[in-house]
Parts: sequence; C-alpha cells; structure tokens
Amino acid sequence: MRQPLRILSLEDDPRDAEMLRESLEAEGISCEFTRVDTQPAFLALLETNGVDLTLAGYPLRSFDGLSALKIARSVRPDLPVILVSGALDEGVAMDAFKLGATDYVLKTRLSRLAPSVRRALREADERVERRHAEEALRRSEAYLAEAQTLSHTGSFGWNVSTGDIYWSEETHMIFGLDRNVPPTMEFILQRTHPDDREGVQQSLDHAARETIDFSIEHRLLMPDGEVKFLLALARPSKPSPGHLTGEYVGAVMDVTATRQSEIKLRESEAYLAEAQRLSRTGSWAWNPATGENRYWSDECFRLLGFDPADGMPPFETFIQRIHPEDLRIVAEELQRAVRDRDDYEVDYRIFHPGGELRYIHVIGHPVLGPSGALVEIVGTGIDVTERKHAEEERERLRQAQADLAHANRVTTMGELTASVAHEVNQPIAASLTNARTCLRWLAGNPPNIEEAREAAMRIVQDQTRAAEIISRIRLLFKKGAPQREPLSINEVIREMIVHLRGETTRNLISLRTELDADLPRIVGDRVQLQQVMMNLILNAIDAMAVVDGARELVINSRSEDGIVRVSVSDTGVGLPADRANHIFDAFFTTKPDGTGMGLRISRSIIEAHGGRLWAEQNSPRGASFYFTIPTILAKA
Repeated sequence: MRQPLRILSLEDDPRDAEMLRESLEAEGISCEFTRVDTQPAFLALLETNGVDLTLAGYPLRSFDGLSALKIARSVRPDLPVILVSGALDEGVAMDAFKLGATDYVLKTRLSRLAPSVRRALREADERVERRHAEEALRRSEAYLAEAQTLSHTGSFGWNVSTGDIYWSEETHMIFGLDRNVPPTMEFILQRTHPDDREGVQQSLDHAARETIDFSIEHRLLMPDGEVKFLLALARPSKPSPGHLTGEYVGAVMDVTATRQSEIKLRESEAYLAEAQRLSRTGSWAWNPATGENRYWSDECFRLLGFDPADGMPPFETFIQRIHPEDLRIVAEELQRAVRDRDDYEVDYRIFHPGGELRYIHVIGHPVLGPSGALVEIVGTGIDVTERKHAEEERERLRQAQADLAHANRVTTMGELTASVAHEVNQPIAASLTNARTCLRWLAGNPPNIEEAREAAMRIVQDQTRAAEIISRIRLLFKKGAPQREPLSINEVIREMIVHLRGETTRNLISLRTELDADLPRIVGDRVQLQQVMMNLILNAIDAMAVVDGARELVINSRSEDGIVRVSVSDTGVGLPADRANHIFDAFFTTKPDGTGMGLRISRSIIEAHGGRLWAEQNSPRGASFYFTIPTILAKA
C-alpha cells in the first residue's frame, strides 16, 4: 500500500474530514487528506491523477455522494470509492454498490473504515493486475495471430478419441475454410491433393494408433485449381500408447513459397547461364594461397578465349593472354587486394587465340574465413569491348557537336559584323578625339599639362574598353573543350546584352531586364551559355524586326526550388502555329537564311548542364523562351 496514502475527501464539514483522517492514522495508515465540497473541485482533483482513494460523504449540502461516485467511475474507473454516511440508508447503500462503490461506512462505526480502505486498495490492485493480464493476453494472442499470418503458419489441435479438430485463424486461411465453419477430418482429406490423399490418411492412422509425433508434407488442391504445399508437424499432448484417447497439438506451415523457390532456383541457374552468355559476363573464383583458379563459369571461359571442354587453364596460361601493357596494373591490383583483403577492380585487354583483342572489366570481392584470413577472391568479368568502341564513337560525336556549336557561333558573329564594327568604332573614335585634344593642350603656350593628362587618361580608358570588346568577341570565337566553373548567369546575360546592344538599337527595340540580384551561382561553361543567350536574343530581335507596333524585349532571371530560371520574352511574330513542336528539331527554321541549328544546339547545351529549354506563346503576340539550370547548392 502506498505511504502516505493520497485520499480525496468529499466532505462539507472539516471536522468530519479530520475525524476520518485520525481514524485511519490510528490504524497505522499514513494519509495525505485533501478535502473538497464542490463538484468542480472534486472533478479537478480527479483529473490530476494524484488520488489513491476517495471518501465520499453522504449527504452533502451542495453535492451528492452518489453523483460523485458516478463522476469518479467515468473519470477514474479503477479509483476505489467508499461512501461515508452519518446515518444508515439501505436504499442509498444498495444504489452505491450498484454504481461501483467499494463499501458503505457509517461515521458512527469508523472502526470499519481502515479495514474497508485496505480491502478497497487490495481489490483495486487486483483489478489493475487482472486488466493488465487480460491486456497482455490479448496482445499475446494478437502477436501470435500476426506471427502466424506473417510466417504462413497455423496451429491446430486434434482430439483423437472424439475426432474434434481445432484450428487457428491462419489454419482456416491456409485451407480456405470459413473461420465460422468447424473443420473435420473428412474436409481435410477432401481438400488434400488426390495423389497425396492415401498417404496422408495412412500417416494420420499410424499416428493415432501409436500416439507418436508425426510430420506430413503434402499438397492441397484448392477449389480454384491452385496447388499449395503444406508441412504439418504435431506431437501428442496426452500420450496413451495403444489407445485412441490422446490429443495432438501441432502446426501447419504453408511451404508453397519455399517449394516454388526451389523450382525457381533451378530455373534461375539456367537463366543465369543464358544471361551471362547474352551479356558476356562470366563469374570466377581464385585461390590466393595456391595462385590457381578455382572456378570459371562457361561464359568466363568464352569471354577470356578458352574452351570449357579443355578444363580449367593454369593461372599462368591466363596471364600470358593479357596485353603486355596491362600486365603491370593487373598484377599490382591483385597484390593489393590480397594484401589488404579488399575489393578488386581492374580493366585490361586480352588476346583471343585468333589474335582478336577484347576489353575486359573485372570486379572481385574477398571471401574471409572465421579467423579473418583470406580464403578466396570471387568476382565477375565483363566483356566491354563494344562499350569501349561506343565510348570512342561517342567522343567523336561530342567533338563533332562541339565543332558544330563553334561553327554556329562563328556564323552568328559573322552576321553581327556591322554591330561589332559599330561597337568597336565608338571607343576608337573617342580615343582619336581625346588624342587631338591632348595635342592641343600640349601645343599651348605655356602647355596645359593637367588638361593634357586628363585627355591621355581618357584615351587609356577608351582603349581599355575597346580591348574588352575585342576580348569578349575572341572568347565567343574560341574553339576548345567545355570549361565548367562557378559563375553568375546574370553576368552572362549582361555580357551578351552589351554585345547585342547595337542590334537592338538598330531595330528600334526596347530592352528591359528583370534580374534577381540575389541569384545563386551555377556551374557551367561561360562560352556555351553565352551562345545560348546570343541565340535566344537574336531570335527575339529577328522575330520583332518584321512587326509593326511596340517592340519590347524582356530578359528575366530568378531562383526557384534549387534551380535558376531565365526567360527571354519578345513581342514578335510568335511561334509557328502549326509547327511549334518542331522548333527545336535539327535543321528546322522559319528564316530564309537560317541554318535550323541554333535552338537545337542551345537545347543540347542546356540539357548538358542538367537543365531544360522550352518555349511558350505570348498573349496577344510574341513568344517566351525559358531555360533552367541547377544551382551549385542543388548539385551539392
């Protein structure tokens, strides 16, 4: 019993409450008394869960003890409640017991209070223990049922003398019998596969006659034609040799998956051999202690140029077939794998008997014994000759694409010769003017050195600006492998705007930028991205050059969900209505002198950067081209 006992006293007379406390302590029950006399206070204390027992007075002026009992049963069903009354009322006592009161004690006979409290606490503990036991039993049954379901294992009982059979729910599921229908031996034999029925009957008869353990594996033939494989195990729970009076308990397992797996395993071995042949992948095992090959699959023989009919070749014979330039790396990697007991991976070339050279990719894994010693290395060898040839072809194609992109840049820049000349001419003309001004200040009498110095500084600035323009143009003409680096897409946009400002001015186009100042950086090739922007801007200029009305070019950049998004929008003729889905096809163009490669190359460049490029029609006219590229943070 808890000491001190936390007692909630529902009593409107403090003296009576003190009398109850003294009576309990006189009997050796240490208590903490909390007295309340209203329903709200009583309910508040119940909800704190800080009460071990309630003594409810009856009657009260403002709150009834029976009402308190109902509340206690609702809020704290396990809390013991004892009604304490100043006078005997059998009707009230009967009502109290019906509502769940533990006892009914008179204030004139408080000698009964302590025994009543002890009994109430004992009964409450027993109720809690019983509830816990019931909950544990329900959990155990639920766990057992779930375990049987997961393992496809049912349990059963069989009373040999009466013929009664008891099945778990999973056993009903295995046999396909409604759980509300009691199983019979006739049903079991009827459901058994016809070819197994006689054997099952004989095994059951023998077990019943001898009262011994039995194990029966057989098949079921389900109504829908499905065949199940079962394994039944049982032992007698009440041995009685020679008499049919015992009971059997056992388990029945649906081993269909296991048997089917065995069948599939045999099939898979055949499939594996065929797959190795088709993929030109062989498996092998090598003993580092003896240096000899332990196992080669048939395909391993073929891809290394040996005949399986000749048996396992010596390791030295295999080594002699490897290309001389690859012998060192093969030996070093193999020695490292043995020394470090680590994985083994190497590429080498091997000569077949007819002189054909094949490329082989080998992966090996160490197998360690219980002591940690290296037992063998097992692995696979893959003939990657065709892949090597494809990679070489792909590299040639990539170079051709790079050459085509370079030619596209050169062609485009050739079309901009007038704009480039105009752009370069401006700083040169300014430089000439400042040079004449400088000479004039120097020819004065006396010479104005300060003004001449300022004119000379302006010459330097003009020449620097001209050099920067030429440098940017040379960069676009540059031919070479892509160079990826962290960069700001806004810088790329601004550089191309400077390049093409002459074109926008000449075509009376208003250019507006909406660039996100906090745009994250990307990883890309500056020249390739400049080419994309140049193609998109020039296309927009060409689309607006043939329309009347406002000509507006808007370039926007923003960040969203780990990507940078750029758009180039115009108020031109828009996308071709009937062929809009072909604008990114190679050699498709709507321009009389177009190559049809600009947008195709631009999309290839963007996709190579991990993004995408697409177009949409504007309303009421024009088109918008969008592309996205992952940010550095998104790639990390």
